[in-house]
Amino acid sequence: MKKNNLKIIYTIFVFIALAAFDNIIIGLFPPLFQNISKDLHVNIAKMGTVSAANILVTALSSVFWGYLSGKFKRKKLIIIGTIIWVVSVFLTAMSKNYLQLLIFQIITGVGLGCIASIGFSVLTDTIPYRMRGMILSLWGMTQGLGGIAGSLMASLIATRTSWRFPFEIVGIIGFFLIVLYLFVDEPKRGESDPELKGIIGNGQSYNYMIESKHILSLVLKRSNLLLFLQAFFMNITTGSLIWVPTLYIYKIEQQGYGLNTAMIASGYLYAIFQVGGMTSVYFGHLGDRLQKKTYKGRAYLTALFVFLTMPLYIFMFIVPMTDLSLPKDNNALFILWTLLKQIIVNPWILLLFILSFFASAAQSANTPNWLALITDVNLPEHRGTAFSVANLSNSFGKTIGNVGVGFLLGIISSHSKEPYSYIITLSILQIFLIPSAFCYLKMAKNNVSDIIKVKQTLKKRAENK
Repeated sequence: MKKNNLKIIYTIFVFIALAAFDNIIIGLFPPLFQNISKDLHVNIAKMGTVSAANILVTALSSVFWGYLSGKFKRKKLIIIGTIIWVVSVFLTAMSKNYLQLLIFQIITGVGLGCIASIGFSVLTDTIPYRMRGMILSLWGMTQGLGGIAGSLMASLIATRTSWRFPFEIVGIIGFFLIVLYLFVDEPKRGESDPELKGIIGNGQSYNYMIESKHILSLVLKRSNLLLFLQAFFMNITTGSLIWVPTLYIYKIEQQGYGLNTAMIASGYLYAIFQVGGMTSVYFGHLGDRLQKKTYKGRAYLTALFVFLTMPLYIFMFIVPMTDLSLPKDNNALFILWTLLKQIIVNPWILLLFILSFFASAAQSANTPNWLALITDVNLPEHRGTAFSVANLSNSFGKTIGNVGVGFLLGIISSHSKEPYSYIITLSILQIFLIPSAFCYLKMAKNNVSDIIKVKQTLKKRAENK
């Protein structure tokens, strides 16, 4: 294998691993809501505020990091950002009260903001154009797996130690990531674009940098506007899904099990029921193939599967965990083994698994094709900023979805008890997938003109070198 290919593979590996940590930290919180609120003597509803603040600050700071990525060396920026979030995650584990927890998680968000925007910018300059959707699907899928890993880590470790220990573990792993960055070769800007292959192969550089005057036209570009709106609506729904482990806990307790058993089992179920997300790679590959035939291909494909996600999740919430059989000794391995058997022998759990597989699979079509589209419709020097603005829209949606669960629960809980209040609340928030799918249908025509314009601009710049 050529040395250059090894460098590309290593860079992709490091940044895909990095992508997981944004969501590991987000995924840690929901299973620990009850533990943290009891330890810090605050109402559990305030935990949603901490999670929402982290998500929102991550998004706001990513705009700043994204702008810097279009002007300065991205490797140095990612190291600085990682140091910030590693230190603040350790401080989170030392929180003595609610205010400290909130402040440290806000600082964590500042550091995490660099992961999405700069990581995306580096990857789009590293990945070969023909594999853009498929590799970006791995990047997006790893973020989903990070959320699952965070949930599992919280459920399994906190029941045997304390809620603080999972944060300490994440901080330690984050420190080792800094060492991995030192061996990353930062790609040249525009290196993966076929129109620039000739000049970069001859040792020339693509020297165009983002300027502040570009930002308004970038934001107002029709394809970008619709991608921003799509991300906003989509993430109102996906933001609400971090409460799914809490729904599982109540359903399991409804079957007569204690909190510790319910926490461990819910963490496993959350992971098992997200296995359909592994199909993201296939949908990224399928998007690549359709995009070769027409620049409308990704948009139409993703619109269909985003819409299908809604009824699948609603049915999944409604199905009960009737006749669930679990060991009551809090043994994590026995609980996992029993749950796997339940999928085979218990028709209710089997139905839940089937619904969850298709729901998470349909949802997984969104990420790789959305990432590929926002890459295709923007110039190399604009991609970091465009993605970070989109990520801001994304996170506004997640924040509304996260807080919206708490708001709706407050209303619905006065008329319905758990877990039914959670089923109704989460089902209502699935409705935002309809405008999300509609945004893809609207943007299809604009994608054609915007992609052609980017390619023509890059070709013209290459010819003028």
